[in-house]
Amino acid sequence: MLQLRPNCECCDRDLPPRSRDALICTFECTFCVDCAETRFAGTCPNCSGELARRPVRPEQLLETYPASTERIRKPHPQCATA
Repeated sequence: MLQLRPNCECCDRDLPPRSRDALICTFECTFCVDCAETRFAGTCPNCSGELARRPVRPEQLLETYPASTERIRKPHPQCATA
Protein backbone atom coordinates (compact mmCIF):
# COMPACT_ATOMS: atom_id res chain seq x y z
CA MET A 1 0.00 0.00 0.00
CA LEU A 2 1.29 3.47 -0.85
CA GLN A 3 2.53 5.55 2.07
CA LEU A 4 1.16 8.82 0.67
CA ARG A 5 4.02 10.86 2.10
CA PRO A 6 2.99 14.33 3.28
CA ASN A 7 5.60 16.53 1.59
CA CYS A 8 7.90 17.16 -1.34
CA GLU A 9 11.31 15.87 -0.35
CA CYS A 10 12.96 18.74 -2.24
CA CYS A 11 11.09 21.93 -1.24
CA ASP A 12 9.07 20.51 1.70
CA ARG A 13 5.77 21.68 0.18
CA ASP A 14 2.74 20.06 1.82
CA LEU A 15 1.20 17.31 -0.32
CA PRO A 16 -1.98 16.12 1.40
CA PRO A 17 -3.41 12.69 0.50
CA ARG A 18 -5.92 14.22 -1.96
CA SER A 19 -3.33 16.38 -3.73
CA ARG A 20 -3.10 16.01 -7.47
CA ASP A 21 0.24 17.84 -7.40
CA ALA A 22 2.18 14.90 -5.91
CA LEU A 23 4.46 12.81 -8.11
CA ILE A 24 6.15 9.55 -7.07
CA CYS A 25 8.59 6.99 -8.44
CA THR A 26 8.34 3.22 -7.97
CA PHE A 27 10.12 3.59 -4.60
CA GLU A 28 7.58 6.24 -3.48
CA CYS A 29 10.06 9.11 -3.47
CA THR A 30 7.65 12.04 -3.43
CA PHE A 31 7.95 15.42 -5.13
CA CYS A 32 5.63 18.29 -5.96
CA VAL A 33 4.88 18.76 -9.63
CA ASP A 34 6.91 22.00 -9.70
CA CYS A 35 10.13 20.41 -8.42
CA ALA A 36 9.61 17.27 -10.50
CA GLU A 37 9.28 19.25 -13.72
CA THR A 38 11.60 22.23 -13.19
CA ARG A 39 14.40 20.65 -11.14
CA PHE A 40 14.35 16.98 -12.18
CA ALA A 41 12.77 16.93 -15.67
CA GLY A 42 10.32 14.20 -14.60
CA THR A 43 13.04 11.81 -13.41
CA CYS A 44 13.56 10.76 -9.78
CA PRO A 45 16.93 12.07 -8.54
CA ASN A 46 17.27 9.06 -6.22
CA CYS A 47 16.72 6.12 -8.58
CA SER A 48 16.51 7.73 -12.06
CA GLY A 49 13.01 6.30 -12.46
CA GLU A 50 10.00 8.04 -13.96
CA LEU A 51 7.99 10.36 -11.72
CA ALA A 52 4.24 9.83 -12.19
CA ARG A 53 1.17 11.34 -10.56
CA ARG A 54 0.47 9.76 -7.20
CA PRO A 55 -3.01 8.20 -6.99
CA VAL A 56 -5.53 9.78 -4.64
CA ARG A 57 -6.79 7.46 -1.89
CA PRO A 58 -10.59 7.70 -1.54
CA GLU A 59 -11.60 9.78 1.49
CA GLN A 60 -13.57 6.94 3.09
CA LEU A 61 -10.44 4.75 3.14
CA LEU A 62 -8.12 7.30 4.76
CA GLU A 63 -9.50 6.56 8.23
CA THR A 64 -8.75 2.85 7.93
CA TYR A 65 -5.60 3.31 5.83
CA PRO A 66 -4.15 6.69 6.84
CA ALA A 67 -1.48 8.56 4.93
CA SER A 68 2.03 8.76 6.35
CA THR A 69 2.87 11.70 8.62
CA GLU A 70 6.66 11.24 8.36
CA ARG A 71 8.22 14.13 6.47
CA ILE A 72 11.21 13.15 4.34
CA ARG A 73 13.82 15.58 3.00
CA LYS A 74 16.89 14.57 1.01
CA PRO A 75 19.86 16.79 0.15
CA HIS A 76 19.75 17.02 -3.65
CA PRO A 77 22.02 19.66 -5.21
CA GLN A 78 19.06 20.92 -7.28
CA CYS A 79 17.17 21.68 -4.03
CA ALA A 80 19.82 24.00 -2.60
CA THR A 81 17.76 27.04 -3.59
CA ALA A 82 14.41 25.53 -2.54
